[in-house]
Amino acid sequence: MKKYVVLLSFLIGIGCFVAFSIIGSEIAPDGTLIEPFFLIPIAYLFLFIGIILGVTFMIQNVINRIKKSRPIT
Repeated sequence: MKKYVVLLSFLIGIGCFVAFSIIGSEIAPDGTLIEPFFLIPIAYLFLFIGIILGVTFMIQNVINRIKKSRPIT
């Protein structure tokens, strides 16, 4: 379950970058720039969350393996 959360956050982040590229930007007749800029910070946020969760789950996995392999004295 944990790795699916990490994978999902990475996929959402990459999807935001792809959506930003597909939507594109244009200039309105009055000269203002129209673009979906909000997708860029959201993409970075999801990628950062995925990295943090991935590192956290890897550390927990290493700690659990060390606890299981340690002999009881």
